Amino acid sequence: MEYVLIIIGAIFVNNIVLAQFLGICPFLGVSNKVETALGMGAAVIFVITISSIVTYLIHYGILVPLHIDYMQTIVFILVIAALVQMVEIILKKVSPSLYQALGIFLPLITTNCAVLGLAILQIQKELSLLKSVVYSTSTAIGFALALVLFAGIREALELETVPKAMRGIPIALVTAGILAMAFIGFNGLV
Repeated sequence: MEYVLIIIGAIFVNNIVLAQFLGICPFLGVSNKVETALGMGAAVIFVITISSIVTYLIHYGILVPLHIDYMQTIVFILVIAALVQMVEIILKKVSPSLYQALGIFLPLITTNCAVLGLAILQIQKELSLLKSVVYSTSTAIGFALALVLFAGIREALELETVPKAMRGIPIALVTAGILAMAFIGFNGLV
């Protein structure tokens, strides 16, 4: 039951984008099309899940025993950067069109505060390895869900008549705010 609460809490209640406001740049930048949002969401899920395992093991296996846990931010950034490079190479070979669609936002996963924030949060919460993986993966799924929902709404808004002054970024920001309020409504669940 504890894992179910972690999953529901991470995806809906404490959604990394809509409740904690981390990862806003790719949320707004890659959410024009559902297909691109799905690709970015999958890449972020992969990077966050693998980085949570690697950073956990490095933190508790190397940094803490050597009493250099103050180096965690630098080490975590290096781990995340290496994983993003791996994703970038794989996407370039497997799906060149998705690689092109993600453009600059793919390498920017390295500096996405949601990815680094999760790596640090799992250490601060003193979760076990399994709970860290469940928490991080669920949070990444929440990020992807928010990204895809927002992209779907933005695609639907393209077909609607929107006042000229509200077209583009203004309506996207208003929509993001309404979506955030909807997710914050889940707060009483967990």
